[in-house]
Amino acid sequence: MDGMLYPELYRSLEAVRWNMEKDIPWSQFDASLLSDEQARTIKMNAITEWAALPATEMFLRDNHDDSDFSAFMSIWFFEEQKHSLVLMEYLRRFRPDLMPTEEELHAVRFPFDPAPPLETLMLHFCGEIRLNHWYRRAAEWHTEPVIKCIYETISRDEARHGGAYLRYMKKAMTRFGDTARSAFAKIGVLMASARRTEKPLHPTNLHVNKEMFPNDTVQSKLPDPAWLEHWLDEQIKFDDGWEKKVVDRILHNLSLLFERSFSTAQDLNRYRKEITSRLGSAIQNATHSV
Repeated sequence: MDGMLYPELYRSLEAVRWNMEKDIPWSQFDASLLSDEQARTIKMNAITEWAALPATEMFLRDNHDDSDFSAFMSIWFFEEQKHSLVLMEYLRRFRPDLMPTEEELHAVRFPFDPAPPLETLMLHFCGEIRLNHWYRRAAEWHTEPVIKCIYETISRDEARHGGAYLRYMKKAMTRFGDTARSAFAKIGVLMASARRTEKPLHPTNLHVNKEMFPNDTVQSKLPDPAWLEHWLDEQIKFDDGWEKKVVDRILHNLSLLFERSFSTAQDLNRYRKEITSRLGSAIQNATHSV
């Protein structure tokens, strides 16, 4: 067990696990504070969270040689599916007309093309940070007290998942050195420059299956594929100030991980080039010594 993170992560996440019956204040529901518009966004989020299922299948396939990380997936998968479940439970109790159908849930389960595991790990680390902030903002936007509590609760789970991924990134750097640093820095630059892109950069919005392109994102499989951008821009108003919080959090964590200080995506990009050049020199030296 020496060096494995799974036993310790299991204990720490088990200690703070919330109970769907006891920890959600269902009795405080106030129908007058939930609009149709708000209720529809809960349905879309419930379906989006169901995509932890194909993501887990991808993680297990692409990390076949890493049983420690694959074991951690049992916790991550359980908690992410529970997010979908608690949002559906809310709809079942208070807006049963908006409950997702099994077909709507199953539509987001499609195969993701194999991808480099280190890049995927970093992508999901950034995705957890982003979701933590999206859900915190959603909790502020909603007016009904029970759903506010649900979004606050699941946002804290996402932050803890980000922390767990960070531990696996640290472990990967011990095993793979600059190869891991290069992969993490590359995705970090992409994620910390998100404001330059049209769409929000998150695993559910990235193309993952060449054969199904362009309908190969989780969002494209939703009953309303344009929902996410509308939710972010017009509803929860995830503006530049909130985007900056996401970027700052990513840069702060990478500063700790790489033991270097990054204030901007440009700082991180300079570091990435440094690592790439170091890797190139190492390959050249290895070739010369053969």
